[in-house]
This record gives sequence, C-alpha cells and structure tokens, in this order.
Amino acid sequence: MLEQKIKEELEKVRPSLQADGGDVEFVSVDSNGVVSLRLTGACGCCPHAQMTLKNGIENYLKQQIPEINSVVGVD
Repeated sequence: MLEQKIKEELEKVRPSLQADGGDVEFVSVDSNGVVSLRLTGACGCCPHAQMTLKNGIENYLKQQIPEINSVVGVD
C-alpha cells in the first residue's frame, strides 16, 4: 500500500525530471519509512542530484505521505 502511494506520487514529479533529461526510479521502502530511489539519465550524473533528491523529491513525498521519514539515493 505504501509502495503504491509512493509510486503514484513519483509519477507527479517525473515530468519535471524528464524535462531536464532525467528520471527517477523507485527501489524500495523500509519499515522505518526510508525510501530508496535511483535517479537516472541526466539526473543520475548531475552535480545537483543530491539537492534534487533531498530538497525536491523528499520534501514533496513527505508532504504527501506522512509515513515517509527520509529519501535516499542508491546507485
């Protein structure tokens, strides 16, 4: 259920990432509310990727889904 909510919300931020040549991929969510995501395309090698992940995607997901505590990037 939580995984599905996360995937639905990621669909809403995906167009912004794709406009810059990147994308985001859901990897997992653990029992502590830590979401693992993979930035791909231009976002995967962008020097601002960590900022996008934390200030953009994490903040958005935490507002939409209170069960989320943090978002981490994985390779």
